[in-house]
Amino acid sequence: MSKTAVIIDGKAVAEKIQGQLRSQVEGLAEKASRPPGLAVLMVGDNPASAAYVRNKERSCGKVGIASYGRHFPEQTTQEELMQAIAALNEDDRVDGILVQLPLPKHLDAVAAINHIHPDKDVDGLHPVNLGRLMRGEPGLCSCTPAGVMALLREYGIDPKGKQATIVGRSILVGKPIALMLLAADATVTMAHSRSPDLGAITRNADILVVAVGRPELITADMVKPGAIVIDVGINRVTDYEGKSRLTGDVNYDSAKDVAGFITPVPGGVGPMTVTLLLQNTVESYIRRLGLE
Repeated sequence: MSKTAVIIDGKAVAEKIQGQLRSQVEGLAEKASRPPGLAVLMVGDNPASAAYVRNKERSCGKVGIASYGRHFPEQTTQEELMQAIAALNEDDRVDGILVQLPLPKHLDAVAAINHIHPDKDVDGLHPVNLGRLMRGEPGLCSCTPAGVMALLREYGIDPKGKQATIVGRSILVGKPIALMLLAADATVTMAHSRSPDLGAITRNADILVVAVGRPELITADMVKPGAIVIDVGINRVTDYEGKSRLTGDVNYDSAKDVAGFITPVPGGVGPMTVTLLLQNTVESYIRRLGLE
């Protein structure tokens, strides 16, 4: 008899962590004589990016983080962006710097990210922080993968000894989550959109993390019964009636009858990304000011 999976509620976990951060910041800000500071830099008028930035700024306000974001016009030059990052690197009020992606095509996103001081790189994408993750050293970790690990902890899921399969090899999610699961003693398999017979690989997974940006790529027959399914994808699709909706990389409606645990889209991994950005900012603040 089939049993519906436990739904992993990322929104509830995010709210819980943000409440803990708010209490932590209230205690520390008095000692430090200032709150933590986060600067989000956005270039141009991408509507999705603007919505993400507004969400981040609102979330900062909820936990007591000061926001020093800047919105640059579309025609901003690489030199102007680099100068702004350099100034924020030296600004003692700012503990975290994030460049909102994507940038306009004439700008070099990699150069911009690499210009952020590693100890203020709250997106965890600087080569130094990726190197620290690879070496198992303390450092700021990429927010979405760290959010996935926080969800596993919250639901009492220990990766130790489990077969974990990652579908997707991006530097944003796939590669860092593989390293985090390895550090947690899982046996990790990396797959991607070009892996032959993807279903044969995913059906072995006790923990299946999918982050490829392909709507409903993973169907129920590709999921091991009882598996923990973490859907990082978020795709906007239009149905035959012309109505648009958000969907993940997993066919949720069918997979939830096979999996043991599953994240919905929206409301699963998404809320955790912003929350871990806030957590990274607070951690940077604590380290930089010696508040530990």
